[in-house]
Amino acid sequence: MNKILCATRFGLDARIVEVEVSFIRGLPSFTISGLASSAIQESKQRVQAALSSLNFSFPPLKIAINLSPSDLPKYGSHFDLPIALLIATYKSSLNVNNQWFAFGELGLDGRLRHGNALFPLILDTLLKYPDACIILPKESKEYFSFVPNLRAVYAGNLKEAIEILHNDENINSNVQTLDFPSVLINNKPYFYKQDFNLDFLEVKNQEMAKRAALIAAAGFHNIILEGSPGCGKSMIINRLVEILPPVSLNEMIEMAKLRSFSKEDIALKPTRSFKAPHQSASKASIIGSVSNNEPKPGEIALAHLGVLFFDELPHFGREVLEALREPLENNMLLVSRVHSKIEYPSSFLFAAALNPCPCGNLLNPVKECRCKDVEIAKYKNRLSEPFLDRIDLFVQMNETQGNLTSVSSLDSKQMRQMVFDAFKFQKMRKQEKFNAKLDEKGIIKFCKIDKESEEILQKAINNLGFSMRLVNKVKKVARTIADLEQSQEIRKSHILEAMSYRRV
Repeated sequence: MNKILCATRFGLDARIVEVEVSFIRGLPSFTISGLASSAIQESKQRVQAALSSLNFSFPPLKIAINLSPSDLPKYGSHFDLPIALLIATYKSSLNVNNQWFAFGELGLDGRLRHGNALFPLILDTLLKYPDACIILPKESKEYFSFVPNLRAVYAGNLKEAIEILHNDENINSNVQTLDFPSVLINNKPYFYKQDFNLDFLEVKNQEMAKRAALIAAAGFHNIILEGSPGCGKSMIINRLVEILPPVSLNEMIEMAKLRSFSKEDIALKPTRSFKAPHQSASKASIIGSVSNNEPKPGEIALAHLGVLFFDELPHFGREVLEALREPLENNMLLVSRVHSKIEYPSSFLFAAALNPCPCGNLLNPVKECRCKDVEIAKYKNRLSEPFLDRIDLFVQMNETQGNLTSVSSLDSKQMRQMVFDAFKFQKMRKQEKFNAKLDEKGIIKFCKIDKESEEILQKAINNLGFSMRLVNKVKKVARTIADLEQSQEIRKSHILEAMSYRRV
């Protein structure tokens, strides 16, 4: 009895499946067992037609296909190829190595087809079986040719796949390199996009907000900008993604894997995600869901390793804002249903913009605010204290009467270089996570402060009511400010600047 390995989707991950075949004396028939979905059961017709196109003669025996483990539900038409290969090689003395994997949907003429569902399956298979040899459709080559250490062989049809099983020598890993500009840090390449779609040079008279955006990008800190309509809040946040740190190959693959679940472009890109849902978006579209074990990631998961931007923050539903508290704190979101539980990664930079009052003119030195005190209080109370507690940087942007010909102090290229230098500074001290994502152990290790800074934070606890969470956030922001200055030590000036961004 031969067997070939395959995989099925289980949440966002893949579970390895053994495809086994046995030929039994009895009336000729073709059965598939092992909790196979209807797409797999229908593969019997596709396999029979594809093998017939090769003039294959089915034996007068009962063909039994088993997908193990039998208690795991299986999904996907990519089981066509391993089933067909096992039947086609039943007469030969082929000793199929249990490290062989096969994925692909068969056409009636034996042609192999690619499916977007293969992308996350192959990546997880590579993690679990780094030495596996994988047979894939030729159409898949453009998606997997840049995945490092992937030992893949590409076949255009079933006949070529059978020949690969008979001639399994010299299976080499992918050795191609990515054609993107990169920086080398600790002998590891990090990639970025060369051009800028938007430039911070276009943002005028808001130097403090630009400074906060620079700190947010360098440390992946959550940020809220408050100000009158037209003062540049959205302009700054839309340009934030242009200066974010470079991405590693694994991060590009992880973002592409998440995009594949939402039917988006899965090509590898050297840019971080940017998601800006509308205020009318439902809770399920923001948080994500799961149906019949099929993951449906929301904007939170799709923004993983990138930016999630909420414009007009108070107009989002209260349920949506409160649901953000867990992913903002734990960088992970658990979606639980009766039959399924899926964890979505959510390590993103949260950015938001809001007006100071319903009419937006509370901070405007020229226009008069038309709101009553009760209306302003109701508007502010849409954001709960526990939610605001998760924000690292608050900036109140004043409406300035600047000169139309004034020039901004920094452009996106300069700001990105400062972020890259800070990012390299973090990596050189063997820090894997961004400053904003450090846990308690990471704070103790990388955010050490002197006695004078400790006294300042103690006064903040006693006089301003700082919680330990706020103290840790101040330390992490101060660590980022120190990184921008290439300082190993967190000084008093860094702590004071970090505290200046706290919400009053």
